[in-house]
Amino acid sequence: QVPVDSRVILEVYSITGKKVVELVNQEQQAGYYSVNFGSSSSKLASGVYIYRIVATEKASGNNYSSIKKMMLLK
Repeated sequence: QVPVDSRVILEVYSITGKKVVELVNQEQQAGYYSVNFGSSSSKLASGVYIYRIVATEKASGNNYSSIKKMMLLK
């Protein structure tokens, strides 16, 4: 969910910290979004990855950032 118009970046990193794919890097209007990770993950092995989302509000410049772990199973 993007509550206000923002510049959104969504990246996936290996457990060692290497960026493996950038899924989103664009301005998005307020609303709900989903990202299909399937085609991007075809080259990735099963395992633990870290994803990072950063949203910068266009109007105020405020930043939101979140980093979480995920498990990829094939």
